[in-house]
Amino acid sequence: MLTAGIFVAISVVALASFAWPFVVPATGNHADAGAVVIVCLLVPVLTLVAVIVAERGVTGRPDAAKFVAMLGLLAAAGAVVRLFASAAGGIEAVFVILIIGGAVFGPRFGFLLGAVTIGVSSLALGLLGPWVGFQMFAAAWVGAGAGLVSRAIQRGTRRLPARWRRWMELAALITFGILAAYGYGALLNLWFWPFAVGGQTSISYVAGADAVTNFSRFVVYTLVTSTLTWDTVRAATTVIGITVLGPAIIAGLRRVKLGR
Repeated sequence: MLTAGIFVAISVVALASFAWPFVVPATGNHADAGAVVIVCLLVPVLTLVAVIVAERGVTGRPDAAKFVAMLGLLAAAGAVVRLFASAAGGIEAVFVILIIGGAVFGPRFGFLLGAVTIGVSSLALGLLGPWVGFQMFAAAWVGAGAGLVSRAIQRGTRRLPARWRRWMELAALITFGILAAYGYGALLNLWFWPFAVGGQTSISYVAGADAVTNFSRFVVYTLVTSTLTWDTVRAATTVIGITVLGPAIIAGLRRVKLGR
């Protein structure tokens, strides 16, 4: 319970950091530079703390060696997939690995998998900058969320036949993958939105405006710049990947998990 409470607290602070344009007042046509610096430093620190907490939960298990080996294998696979897909706009096949890994091995494992995969691939691509911490945390939420969804389905369908349970879990993971694809895009847009366009457009951040006004502008900005393009391609890729590969990979990883 203590670990879960720590995760919730860290996630709340991280979410506030993503949403800083609605939390921290800004002045003039540009967001307050001090707030941006604090946020860009805070998110990587929060990511590191959350990874340490999750890592202790995983390595403290009796079968820790197996979990660490699977984490390394899946993170490496995710990094390679992201490397090859980096030139293709919106094709985030790595989401398939994050969701399946989190579903099989649990929320903590999924959190670690998301953070490590993005960190390693960003380092390999040389795409290092203030955005990496935000990407790591958002991807970690995707992996952890898949673990929570799978756990809820498994608990809620205990009395159903195994085949029904498998298909219900797959449907839930596909639905989660769609939501995660769009949510991920919106979160990554949010923190840099005040700098993304000039101050004279209908989708610009308005310094000093109320939250409702800025939120409506942000929604339009996200719809125009990513939801209808990058995020939709990411969602479609995730759905296809989980539908086609999910059943076999989930079954295989669960056999590994159980030592069969």
